[in-house]
Amino acid sequence: MSRENILSCMGAPTSRAAEGGTEVWTYVSAPGTYDTVTTGGSNFAFTQSHARNCTVNVVMNGGRVSRINYLGRTGGLLTAGEQCAYAVEACMAP
Repeated sequence: MSRENILSCMGAPTSRAAEGGTEVWTYVSAPGTYDTVTTGGSNFAFTQSHARNCTVNVVMNGGRVSRINYLGRTGGLLTAGEQCAYAVEACMAP
């Protein structure tokens, strides 16, 4: 995909970095889903929540995507309904 294609389907990135002919566009999703685990006995309970979020780095060389990296607590790799999937699903062919 080209730089223009990424802008069209993902919108403006949260941040951009460039060095030489390589650009990295970063998209950060807001936490929207939480994993909550409650453990304990009859007299106490311990609840722990982890926000799921995703940082997507789109690496481009010569104005075209060469690699996409994902970082975050998201369940599985592009699991439907997860934050990383939301970030890139508009760019995927049906």
